[in-house]
Formats: sequence, C-alpha cells, structure tokens
Amino acid sequence: MSVHTHLLGAATLVLIAVTSTAAQSRQTRTDEYTRHELLPPDTSSVKMTYEVSATTEGARTYADAIPAGATASDVAVTDMMTGEPLKFVLSPTAITVTLARPVPSRGQGRIRITKTIKNTAAYRLNSGVGVLSVPLGAGRHELVLPSGHELVGCNVPVRVLAEADGRTKLDLMNVAPGTTTMVVQVRAGALTGDAAKPKALTDKRSWEPPPAQGATERARLAGRARLDRDIVYFLQEPSTNAFSLYHDYTESRPGTDKYINVVRAGSRSSNPSAYILDTGEVLKHETLKGAEITAKQIQIGEAVTPDTEIVVLYFPAVKPGQTVRLRISETYTAPQSYRLDDADLVFERSLGRSRNSVVLPPGWYLTASSIPAVVSETPDKMIRLDFVNNRPDSLEVYIKGRKRAGR
Repeated sequence: MSVHTHLLGAATLVLIAVTSTAAQSRQTRTDEYTRHELLPPDTSSVKMTYEVSATTEGARTYADAIPAGATASDVAVTDMMTGEPLKFVLSPTAITVTLARPVPSRGQGRIRITKTIKNTAAYRLNSGVGVLSVPLGAGRHELVLPSGHELVGCNVPVRVLAEADGRTKLDLMNVAPGTTTMVVQVRAGALTGDAAKPKALTDKRSWEPPPAQGATERARLAGRARLDRDIVYFLQEPSTNAFSLYHDYTESRPGTDKYINVVRAGSRSSNPSAYILDTGEVLKHETLKGAEITAKQIQIGEAVTPDTEIVVLYFPAVKPGQTVRLRISETYTAPQSYRLDDADLVFERSLGRSRNSVVLPPGWYLTASSIPAVVSETPDKMIRLDFVNNRPDSLEVYIKGRKRAGR
C-alpha cells in the first residue's frame, strides 16, 4: 500500500494512490492542519495533532502514513463531527482509520489523529542545537518549540507567536503547491514556568499608518494557521455583475443552531443554499431584511438599518465536544466589485480569509492580478487563482481579464 506522508514525512493536497490485492482506488483529502509540538531534541520525538478531511466519495477508511525510519506511539483518532473515538489499525507503515460514516457525495469525513512520532533522521541534537529537517507539504501548520528553547533558525518564512504557557510557536501555511524542505533550529536557554508566560495581548492600536491608527495588537498577533474557513468565487459573465461562491465554515460553539451571513453594502444576494459536509444533509434557510431581522430578534453584531440584508441558515444545535462543517453557496450581484470596463473584466474585492480562490468565466484569460496567486486551469479550461494569506490582514485583490481570441 502506498499512501501520503506528512511532516516527519511530507503532506500534499493532491491525490494518493492506495493499492490493495483486490482493487486500486484513489484516496483524496483536503483542509489539512497539523500541530507539531516538539519534545526535547534529545528525544527525537514530536507530539502531533493531524486534522484532515477525507473526500473520496463512499470511502469508509483513511490511511495516514508513517514515514520510513519513524515509529508512532500514543495514537488516538476522533471523529470531528461527533467527538467520538474511531477505530484504527496501527502498522509499521500507516495508521488506517475506520471512518464514522461513508464519505457523502460532495462531502467530507473529518478526523483528528493524535500521535507521537519518533524519527532520529528528521529531528536530532547537533552540538547543542536541535535541528528539525522535514518535507513540508501544502497545508496549515503550527510548530511549537520545546519548553525552555528559543528559535535560532528557520529557512522558510513563518510568523512567530507565543503560546499561553510561554512556548514559542511558528504559524505558517505553505503557499506553494509542492513540497519544500523546512529546517528549524532550536536551542535551550529560554525562560520556563511563570517567567516565560507572555503578557496578555491588548486592543492597543498601532500608530501606523498615519493619519488613522492601524490594527490592534490582539489582531496583529492572532494565529492564522488554525483558521479553517475558505471561499471560492466563480465569476459569471462580467456584464451581469454577478458571481457565485461557496464558503466552508466549521461551527464548534455549543448551542449554536444557525449561521448568519450579512450581505455587504452595495451587493445583492440570491440563490442561497447550504448543506452539512459531514453528512450531506441539506439545510433550511431564509433571507431577511431590515425590520424582519429586528422582529426575529436576530443579533448580527452591528446596527440593523432598513437596507440591512442577511441570509440565515439553520442546523441542529451543536452539542459540547461536537462540531459541524457547513458548505454555504449563494450568488452575489455587486457592480462595484465586479464589472466590465470596455473589453476588460474587473474583479476587485477585499478577501479576509486565509484561503481564497477566484475562477474566471468560461472563455476568459487572465491579464492582471495585483496580489500574488497560484494560477491553474480547471478541467473545463477555466482559469483559477488561489490566494493563501499568511498575514493577519485582508488581501485587496484586483484582477483583470479578457476574452480569448475567437470568443
């Protein structure tokens, strides 16, 4: 059986071939997040929390590979929807998990695997410096240094944050679609215990940029890699000023039974729909405006005006220890954001999520993008731009395109 590997073995966002004596199938996945808690370098061990969504329709198992030369211990697997433990088989090469339910059509099977990986080739003590050298796949990562250790080297760009207990955390998302080798160097000598705990973050704002104040300290030092919200825009013919979209969102707050989407000023929403990715269950929804919002006593976190419009999606209340992941779709008409300028398609929008994608209409090609993006072609020949934002701010995207010759 050949499967993927991830940190202390590489993680990717592509398909993986899983071969058995009976048949050959394809294991696919998305939305990977890995938290790596480094133990002291002389142990060559890392405590890992790996969250992944299996996406192969109908799949009943998911295989998480153990890299050659490494050993796994202290393994536990949880179904992220129910919070219940899952059965698994641990072999020298993989952790094979039995999913709580077959992966639904257009859905996901979300699991969390915790384990301790020991790999003397990937993590070692060298002349007093701990060196972690591993293939880093595309995805979201948090890497926490051992207690009492400071960061003295890292060869890829990372955000450096502080854990509540004072340990240093590296917060990163690998933007490139392939795998890169990440080398982290740590050294003993940092504070421990109460002396290491960081001062509480405040709402004090940066003095830049003038004349207005910038973001708060709390916002500037918030984690990004843990965020699991993403959005995909599908641009329609620009003369319509319309684009459809879907965004995925995980709700974990006990008692929450609805999702509220506030339509941006200057935009109009239509054709809303939603379903639970874990089960495929289609959700009820309604669009409310102005006085209707007030009459139903729905709190939206801002003042309600006669022009305020919201889309409300209803789902079973989340129970303690459980989560629900939603896929929400709708169509927006927004002339200021999306328009035709002579022969040019123009799409400009503030993208606040860590992962954002834009797909051009059929027959159009890309001529400009103000923000760096990974560009690809979909199976039906449409151009897709993927924006991954490691920074704690929004991307002010400005995209232009033109119709292909002969269209």
